[in-house]
Amino acid sequence: MNKPFDLLALGEVLLRLSPSGNERLMRGETFQKQVGGAELNVVSGVSLLGLRTGIISKIPDSDIGTFVKNRIRFCGVSDDYLVYDRDHNARLGIYYYENGAHPRKPRIVYDRMYTSVNKIDCSEFDSRLFDSARCFHTSGITLALSPQARKTAVEMMKRFKEQGALISFDVNFRSNLWSGEEARACIEKILPYVDVFFCSEDTARLTFHKEGDLKDIMKSFTLEYPISVVASTQRIVHSPRKHTFGSVLYSAKSNSFYVEEPYRNIEVVDRIGSGDAYISGVLYGLLSSPGDCRAALEYGNATGAVKNTVPGDLPSSDLKEIQSIIQAHKSTGPQLEMSR
Repeated sequence: MNKPFDLLALGEVLLRLSPSGNERLMRGETFQKQVGGAELNVVSGVSLLGLRTGIISKIPDSDIGTFVKNRIRFCGVSDDYLVYDRDHNARLGIYYYENGAHPRKPRIVYDRMYTSVNKIDCSEFDSRLFDSARCFHTSGITLALSPQARKTAVEMMKRFKEQGALISFDVNFRSNLWSGEEARACIEKILPYVDVFFCSEDTARLTFHKEGDLKDIMKSFTLEYPISVVASTQRIVHSPRKHTFGSVLYSAKSNSFYVEEPYRNIEVVDRIGSGDAYISGVLYGLLSSPGDCRAALEYGNATGAVKNTVPGDLPSSDLKEIQSIIQAHKSTGPQLEMSR
């Protein structure tokens, strides 16, 4: 059946406020205003690569809400499933981000309690929503926001699954939102619905108490649950401005692991959203070429690596640029210094 959306995602949309350059939160006096959020970052990346996506969320019916809506539209993401909070206490989550410079690490301060998305409910959406997408994505961040957000996310996963959608889930553990044991108890209940699972090695060990090498850990999730694909990023932080980025992807159907040479010595401008960009590349690969896990890995690694070089949460690379980056990454010969 032809569905109007390739990908829909449920998640909180956040306002990001950052001092310019390497100024500090405790000292600077001005902020740059940007929009982000884990699930929005994912659907924005997939949209830029050429598929039709939308975000499901609840935002204030205010000038700030309008700013957010306009940024979402600018990324080519549909706002059809945004709902608006008209209560007097409606608010958008905020986070403050400070760049790091070795040996000083980047810092984040959150202000996201009692935000509008925590009141979101399935009853606010027409039932046709759940038959409108080939794939539905959400993350552990959304599950951790509040009991109401969790209830809505779990119900949406079930209802999209019933209508034949692929279910994509990113653990994206945040210790400031919930404990490892709370995360494990909740996520293990929803894993029977998940088709594509994103989980880092550290999270698998600390949150799910997994043991063994990474490949054994990844495969174990597919033996315990009906998960088709497991992906795990691998980042080496040499300094705040120099990273190596790669990943491992496992297909349960073919019982195969996919790896490639990582992207080394990335010149990091802003690492926020790079993991989400990786997910956008993997999902684009799986949705545009079903079953081609090699392509999904290559798109994921390229989109994740290049996002590190762009300021702000949201990605900015189209399909042509990502394909050229993949081609250059595979090349062993001399390369041009500039694209022109």
